[in-house]
Amino acid sequence: MNQRRFARALVALTHMIAGFSIVGLSTVAANAQSLEIRTGDPVPHDVREMYERGLRFLADTQDADGCWPSGHRGAGISGMALMCFMASGEDPNYGVYSGNIRRAIRYTIKEQDKQTGYFGNSMYHHGFAMLGLAEAYGAVDDRNLWASSTPASDQLSIGQSLELSVRAAVTSQKHNALGAWRYSPEGNEADTSVAGAVLMGLLAARNAGIEVPDESIDKAISYFVRMTASSGQVAYSGGIGGFNESLARISIANLVYAIARRTDLPQYKQTFGYLMDKLQGGSSGHGGIEYQSYYQAQALFQGDVAAWEKWNKSLVRRLKEIQKDDGSIDGTQGTYVATTLSLLSLAVNYRFLPIYER
Repeated sequence: MNQRRFARALVALTHMIAGFSIVGLSTVAANAQSLEIRTGDPVPHDVREMYERGLRFLADTQDADGCWPSGHRGAGISGMALMCFMASGEDPNYGVYSGNIRRAIRYTIKEQDKQTGYFGNSMYHHGFAMLGLAEAYGAVDDRNLWASSTPASDQLSIGQSLELSVRAAVTSQKHNALGAWRYSPEGNEADTSVAGAVLMGLLAARNAGIEVPDESIDKAISYFVRMTASSGQVAYSGGIGGFNESLARISIANLVYAIARRTDLPQYKQTFGYLMDKLQGGSSGHGGIEYQSYYQAQALFQGDVAAWEKWNKSLVRRLKEIQKDDGSIDGTQGTYVATTLSLLSLAVNYRFLPIYER
């Protein structure tokens, strides 16, 4: 057993023995996930070099408080960067980026409203923060996460924070007439982009052992079904019309069907068929090419590894051309969003994060 695998096994074992003491919340499920290397395939050398340059850029530019100086600054950015640091298999507790990981976790949890569980700024941030913490849960030993000077009210564990964030997402959905999510937790409209971010966070939390009501997942999937046309195109909002080509939205819908284990749905087959027909090219739509690639990489990998391998080669070529010497990547949503989303698109090559498991 190598050092990284041993470290994860040790964390999982100590968590199982110690458990999680939660005040005012239901007990977190004891079967928190532990990370294991999920591939025997070697990662291409150029991918490893690109990924490492990107991580160094994120490590060098992280604020002292744990976030990044982005125009989209907030828990969502820290959640995405957290996944970047963990996705390549570096030890989250003793590895070279363990300090960056812990600062990102502390910042994310500090951003959370301890009463409502909401991470603030928008439900985009909430979804990506929830996803990042879910991937860290069971892999990062957070028993000594907080300094003694941190107020006790802020010293939540990853599990406690996840439970609160799930509660916030479920409460928001219950108040939403469409059974999904919009930018604000009080929003009564919904769109497939925000809903995809929140639903992926819920699915990751459920996979990590956090209790997520089946009703919540089912309602969200029903929303995506209503938004999917027989052509495989996916509407942005409303569910009546608005079906045009957006490979980002189509990839989001296809991915949530796959991760929710609803590949039996005709809408899964319709969206995946569209992605296969547009394996190269197509319109990204909302969010730009980085946003599309983040979801498309995962959707193709879940659906057809051979198709993903073909698509991935073009992704690697494109990112090699645009990555700067300092490891950053510019994009439509700013440097930090573009860099983290691009790295996470490449991270499927490692097949390490639990949410990337087929």
